[in-house]
Amino acid sequence: MEGLHNCMACPRGCGADRTRGQRGYCGADSTVWVARAALHHWEEPPISGTRGSGAVFFAHCALGCVFCQNRQISRRADVGKPVTAERLAGIFLELEAQGAHNINLVTGSHYAPQLVRPLRLAREQGLAVPVVWNSSGYETADTLRLLDGLVNIYLPDYKYHSSYYAARYSHAADYPETAQEAITEMVRQAGAPRYVADGLLQKGVIVRHLMLPGLGGDTSQVLRSIAERWGGCVLVSLLRQYTPVGTSGFPELNRRISDEEYQEAVEQMQQLGLSGFIQDSESISESFIPSFSGEGV
Repeated sequence: MEGLHNCMACPRGCGADRTRGQRGYCGADSTVWVARAALHHWEEPPISGTRGSGAVFFAHCALGCVFCQNRQISRRADVGKPVTAERLAGIFLELEAQGAHNINLVTGSHYAPQLVRPLRLAREQGLAVPVVWNSSGYETADTLRLLDGLVNIYLPDYKYHSSYYAARYSHAADYPETAQEAITEMVRQAGAPRYVADGLLQKGVIVRHLMLPGLGGDTSQVLRSIAERWGGCVLVSLLRQYTPVGTSGFPELNRRISDEEYQEAVEQMQQLGLSGFIQDSESISESFIPSFSGEGV
């Protein structure tokens, strides 16, 4: 398959020949593995709406955060079920038939070359709802350009401003500049947020930032960077749902975000004039982590 012989799909640029079964840094070869496809109610309000977002969770990931809550599917093991382009297009249509407000592709960056065809097939077969690209933000502009015209809403993370923290917690010192370039490309494609009459997002970019314990200064830099680079062209989702999972080697991460830490970030977000979404304390829950049993695949 084009683009997978000497894979450069993600910023790792590992060069694996995924067409011959060689696994890239992400853990994937040319087979697309889907761990879950179902209505998901825990995204931002204009994404989840009243009926839910049609979330398709892909296995594997090119980043490798030490605190990953989806580690069951993000590591090297194949989790869920393998799918063809035709089956994946069918899954999109099935989710729409179930009432999904959109098709939400979760952590699919390492499969981007393989997702172009099913997205086109689904549109040809009548898919009418927006497509959401829900990602870590660690992706190349070249790969994102494959999706131009196929994705309506981008939902990237912007995890770190500091390369030190990016290296320590996600094994990617180049994360900050890579995410900045990626989000700039997303904004170029999607433009400023646009809504339909019922308040659902039809097009645009929502930049997510998950606060980590003790990294209030880095959060401050991330928010300032968003305001300076994209301003009113994006919405910001400031997340406080961090839950310590598998962080025994990182004692500084073995606690939740305090009310004081979060409130300080909220106040800065407001001072910078950033529009978007904040979470109340009830959001600190593991309900965001679904079961990855291959449902809907």
